Amino acid sequence: MSVETPAPPPAAAHDAAAAGANELTSGGVLATRFCGLELASPIVLLSGCVGFGEEYTRVEGFSNRDVGAIVLKGTTGKPRLGNPPHRVAETYEGMLNAIGLQNPGVEAVVRGILPSLDFSETRFFANACGSTIEEYVEVTRRFDDSPIDAIEINISCPNVKEGGVQFGNVPEMSARVVAACRAVTKKPLITKMSPNQTDIRDNARRCIEAGTDAFAVINTVMGMAVDVRTRRAVLGNGQGGLSGPAIKPIALLKVREVREVAAPHRIPIIGQGGIGNATDALEFIIAGADLVGVGTALFYEPLACKDINRGIAAYLAERGLAGVQQLVGTLGS
Repeated sequence: MSVETPAPPPAAAHDAAAAGANELTSGGVLATRFCGLELASPIVLLSGCVGFGEEYTRVEGFSNRDVGAIVLKGTTGKPRLGNPPHRVAETYEGMLNAIGLQNPGVEAVVRGILPSLDFSETRFFANACGSTIEEYVEVTRRFDDSPIDAIEINISCPNVKEGGVQFGNVPEMSARVVAACRAVTKKPLITKMSPNQTDIRDNARRCIEAGTDAFAVINTVMGMAVDVRTRRAVLGNGQGGLSGPAIKPIALLKVREVREVAAPHRIPIIGQGGIGNATDALEFIIAGADLVGVGTALFYEPLACKDINRGIAAYLAERGLAGVQQLVGTLGS
């Protein structure tokens, strides 16, 4: 597990930092820019963890205004029922999931769900999924004609049998998906990178050449759980994606590796994988992440983002930094 949030600075500076953590104007200490978009906080809520942006609004004390953006649940061209149960399994310092991209299809999302979202609270990013390049294009084109702020291309889902991670683990295929989606939208494209590949840097290079605007690093790590009583896999799909604190060291390394390729092109990164407190978030930012994604932590602490905002603001104030962007990629050797 990560260490505790850094000790706060003296009272006056800490009070100002705490106020900044809740300020939603472009001048707030936590405000940042990402692909030309103004975000009130560097925190992004990750796809699959908050449904279509409304689930956690039912939790007392939770507000979409506490985060810079929300990535909606993975969306395919047609409705999907997802995988058979069990779909979730708790593991040591983590969680396995094999939901299987259950969703109502892109048309239902655009027509029925997006109009219900309050875009004045935060930014909303779509998560485009597919079993073929043509399906990725169909979903991306439909989201292009919508109020969505950006589109994340999910080429790295480890819990579907077709498409998914197969696209993300082969650099040539990754680039083909990105190029095809780039051709049908002017909205920012975020490529969600798989950790389950030989050379993530080569993949990143090819995706940059194909036209990606940003990266999300990383998706879940492939894994499984076994029931020794039945001698069968716990998940109905046999395998799933591992998330949570257990994968944080892997995610940090991958963020650092992708930054080596992305920084010369000024391609920003959403760092994600096991972030549960301010120290975790700061580690990712220092390693090279422009934004930080929070997901699994919400299942056990739905109000974690408030504390993460306060901790980041306090850290910046203590060191006399005017904003998050001054901290990005400052990792020494």
